[in-house]
Amino acid sequence: MNLGDASKTRAPRRSGGSPAQPDAVRHGVEAHGEGLPADHTQAILEATKEIGSLLKSSGCPFALVGSVAAYAHGIPVRLQHDTDFALRRQDADTVVQLLDEHGVELVDPSEDWLIKARVGGESIDLIFALAGQAVTAELLDRAEILPVDSVRMPVLAATDIMISRLAALSEHHCDFGVLLPVARGLREKVDWDRVRRDTGDAPMAAAFLYLLELLDVVPAVADERRHRDATR
Repeated sequence: MNLGDASKTRAPRRSGGSPAQPDAVRHGVEAHGEGLPADHTQAILEATKEIGSLLKSSGCPFALVGSVAAYAHGIPVRLQHDTDFALRRQDADTVVQLLDEHGVELVDPSEDWLIKARVGGESIDLIFALAGQAVTAELLDRAEILPVDSVRMPVLAATDIMISRLAALSEHHCDFGVLLPVARGLREKVDWDRVRRDTGDAPMAAAFLYLLELLDVVPAVADERRHRDATR
């Protein structure tokens, strides 16, 4: 199945014939905040396991990324939005066909760098690029096999999690408060020299790394080395 053809011919599946309703209503959960249940954690984990198991059966390389990847690494983040998987663009058609054959609802995204799906009311993003960089075989080869609840699957390596999160920071999206507990929890597993080398020319990333130094989360580096890494 060609991904472009799929987006033209497939209408999103709905159960029954009733009008569309907000997920919080359709799934019988109490709404909280912006229409979200008070706790999405277990529902998101169930959706993650289902899609992860399907991706494992596809034979295509992939890795769990985002907040659920941090959770798999042992970081007690609150799962509240969606699950993200990284895969290579050339595997998109194979994955789309597999999900379609197993009754997974596919949603046409406006972006061309991901596939969107829904499982049990939860959103799934299958991503071809992280912070603007194409997902590569090398990135996926570095993934660790970790348990997500009861299902083991490839999870983005801790260093790559930090690099992708820092690379995504900008003047309009710069919430250090969300990223700080992830950095604290992963600090023993992260190659901070590679993080500095790969993100050193990004001002928001450099500011966050300096904050980690001030908080003694990571070892401080000399100003000369910081400048050298930033201009390398």
